[in-house]
Amino acid sequence: MALLEIRNVARHFDGVRAVDNISLDVASGAFVSIIGPNGAGKTTLFNLITGTDQPTSGSITFEGQSLVGLQPDQFAGRGIARTFQHGRVFGNLSVLDNVLVGAHTRRKASRPRNMVVEFFGALFPTAAVKQEEQQLRQEAEAIIARFGERLTPRINNPASSLSYANRRRVEIARALALQPRLLLLDEPTAGMNLTETAEMLEFIRELKQQGLTIVLIEHKLSLVMELSDRVVVMDNGLKIAEGAPEAVRNDPRVIEAYLGNKQNTRFNRRDAENTERFNHRDTEDTERRQRIDD
Repeated sequence: MALLEIRNVARHFDGVRAVDNISLDVASGAFVSIIGPNGAGKTTLFNLITGTDQPTSGSITFEGQSLVGLQPDQFAGRGIARTFQHGRVFGNLSVLDNVLVGAHTRRKASRPRNMVVEFFGALFPTAAVKQEEQQLRQEAEAIIARFGERLTPRINNPASSLSYANRRRVEIARALALQPRLLLLDEPTAGMNLTETAEMLEFIRELKQQGLTIVLIEHKLSLVMELSDRVVVMDNGLKIAEGAPEAVRNDPRVIEAYLGNKQNTRFNRRDAENTERFNHRDTEDTERRQRIDD
């Protein structure tokens, strides 16, 4: 039995099939990438897996248990964590406190039974709560340390003061603080320059080597080809190809989906940014909007 099983999943919006009859298995320890042109349905599929949205039809199971109908906050307890396409951090919280938000989902000693207990527990924490809080803080600090000089010197800075790339790092650190068995990464290198992308590639490679199960959405195909055990290609909500990276790279259906042909004019040069020779397109825009963060 696969760790994650998706069977005939569809999501329709006013007649538009954003995800259309998708089936996918992700084995424990696997690294699966989902690629496709903009609007292919990749992020919608992530939303269905993690409860941000609900499928029109089909089933999604994790470790044999259905995920359909669960609320997003229930997924942490199942061992599932994700990042978002445009990055989400709590700007008014420090780097450490952002990561602690993820760590706190694993609390046991301080987990309240009702709001009254939660209120008085916050005012008068028990010894067990204090001990657990210290342990979670140490774990959060250790995760932040994995990003080296990018985050460690800024551990007490508000997330709003960070560069775009560092905010993405904080989001991944927060997801790792959940100690997930399944990590979903939605375009973790989007908007990053070449150096930042290379650093993120190495960080994700380390996660893979540690045996973490990862599903990745990414437009930079060099990264996808280097990391993935298997690649799934979506277009117009459909799965049009699946297989080993090299086989998918040379699949005529995949090339057509990205670059189009005479009969298919939906895709133009702008869409072709997703292919190998357009991997560096975001660099200049990123450097213009980022703060200097050396």
